[in-house]
Amino acid sequence: MSWLNRLGPESQSLDEIHTKFLEMLTDGRHVFDAAANALLGGTAPQVIRADLFETDRRINRTEQEIRRQIVVHGSVHGAVTFPELLVMMSIVKDAERIGDYAKNIFDLTKAGIDLDAGPHEKALVPLKDEVSKLIVRAHGLFEKQEEVAKARAFLDDVTKLEDQCDAAVDDLLRPTGRNAAVTVLAYRYFKRVISHVGNIVTSLVVPLDKLDFHDEPRGD
Repeated sequence: MSWLNRLGPESQSLDEIHTKFLEMLTDGRHVFDAAANALLGGTAPQVIRADLFETDRRINRTEQEIRRQIVVHGSVHGAVTFPELLVMMSIVKDAERIGDYAKNIFDLTKAGIDLDAGPHEKALVPLKDEVSKLIVRAHGLFEKQEEVAKARAFLDDVTKLEDQCDAAVDDLLRPTGRNAAVTVLAYRYFKRVISHVGNIVTSLVVPLDKLDFHDEPRGD
């Protein structure tokens, strides 16, 4: 599991990549919180817009820096670190997507819909808090990379939150005579953030070929 720490001297430049990746998660949590708070009340969209988009640009720049460092590291150290570099290339995209979905959530504020209208709308507030905590937990797990049991428990929580989002969407899509489009999209975007955070933590408990399959449909 501690795949960065197994490499000996070759891990030195990977440590810098690791640090930059954690910065991406910190920024991802910031933009998610800002966007969700703007959507669900308490924060005026125009107040946080510039900061949100600048933070997302920083996430993108960090992703590009990590990609460049991965190429350099692979050229210098060759096959010995190739699997680890592939893992990092995969999960850095998950971290970048958190920022993209935060922008999608922020865009929903343009609809000007009151999201206090029903139980599903009200449930978005505690869900937002859970998603924010999830990103913090992922940061801690990835930073330590030594607690498989906690990583598996984390992924169980991810599955529960994904199922909660799916159940809300299924209910909202039933004919009711009211426009629930914004609420449905909010749940969809929240779920995508949850899924990308889950994909990041799967790198701590599954082999390379299983990455990105955490959010595949379950059952059947």
